[in-house]
Amino acid sequence: MIIVNDLRPGVAFEYEGNIYSVLDVDRNKTAMRQMIVKVKVKNLRSGVINEISFTGGDKVEQAQIDKRKMQYLYDTGDDLVFMDNDTYEQLEIAKDRLKWELNFLTPNLEVEVIMYESEILGVNLPDKVVLQLVECEQAVKGDTATSALKNAKCETGLEVKVPLFIDNEEHILVSTADGKYSGRA
Repeated sequence: MIIVNDLRPGVAFEYEGNIYSVLDVDRNKTAMRQMIVKVKVKNLRSGVINEISFTGGDKVEQAQIDKRKMQYLYDTGDDLVFMDNDTYEQLEIAKDRLKWELNFLTPNLEVEVIMYESEILGVNLPDKVVLQLVECEQAVKGDTATSALKNAKCETGLEVKVPLFIDNEEHILVSTADGKYSGRA
């Protein structure tokens, strides 16, 4: 059990049947009242971010989250197959649980699979991934007065805005946090 006064960002806990990861903590103590602890959390099962209020001294159950390095192998149609790098054990995760991550998954990409008591909660991607462009608009001559961008489509289907000097079939770095162009690979 953890006292809510001791919660810090990154700590995982179980509360009312859900598993949460702490994003931010705000403690409010006035002279005549007990401390109010407002915790901004992310539900690890649904991905929803919300705020929970506790009274100082309340206790929550600590959740032991396992993070395993795995390699993305292939798409079976309904599931995505990952392989543990140490044991070579293969694991299938339903495609509908990883909608955002699908924009960045390429074969052999190293990811971190998050698990709680053998329940798969999700996948942590690297900060930036290398993707190849399959379609890219042509640059318009004389359109360089400002930092102009053009539309491009990556091998995973993700559409990004890239600078005019980027050509078709090039490899680029894309941020997994927001899906934006980050540089040449």
